[in-house]
Amino acid sequence: VHPNVSQGCQGGCATCSDYNGCLSCKPRLFFVLERIGMKQIGVCLSSCPSGYYGTRYPDINKCAKCKADCDTCFTRNFCTKCKSGFYLYSGKCLEKCPDGLEANNHTMECTSIVHCEASEWSPWSPCTKKGKTCGFKRGNEVRVREIVQHPSARGNPCPATSESRKCIVQRKRCQKEGKGKKNREEKRKKSNKDESKETRQESKGRAARRQNQEQRENNNKTQPKKRKAPNKEQNLAPIDSAH
Repeated sequence: VHPNVSQGCQGGCATCSDYNGCLSCKPRLFFVLERIGMKQIGVCLSSCPSGYYGTRYPDINKCAKCKADCDTCFTRNFCTKCKSGFYLYSGKCLEKCPDGLEANNHTMECTSIVHCEASEWSPWSPCTKKGKTCGFKRGNEVRVREIVQHPSARGNPCPATSESRKCIVQRKRCQKEGKGKKNREEKRKKSNKDESKETRQESKGRAARRQNQEQRENNNKTQPKKRKAPNKEQNLAPIDSAH
């Protein structure tokens, strides 16, 4: 230790020197040596930097270096992340994965090989030919299935997801599209015509009822009122008493 030891240190140091930096750290901090050129300087950190792992002792907490192939580690013999070109497996960094495993270049780990899995086949479709279900005797029917698990790089590839086979059906005539369309158009016109006829009849009935009502009202207005019959006694001539 350099003789110039100071107790009033900065940066989490408990003791330090001008030449060596930190010599000891405050509680719960980790002591680590950082290389600056040909010189090593002691520093105190709250957590160990990349490439180091922390160990706690009663008198001091230290950061120790991981293995050369480890980027980060939990202990010296247990890596948590490997450097470029190595694959992590059970805390170790390997250049090649063991048998039964494959290298995952995304996570840089050795993982299990995953094979493709497909669902059960669907029922066979109706027999068709050129998209139609009539007008033929021999056609084709198909069935399909879905991929439920895609394979990894070294896994077994996926099988076909559709199958087709020939089929025979009883021939039936197809309804002509033009004729069918014409029939539908005629039915529509007939329906509209019937509706129009009913509407006209209802309108005529309402008009006739309204005309009759108006006629009755006009008759009541133009008919002369009956005059009251004169009193017979008033119309009698006076009898001459002389005669």
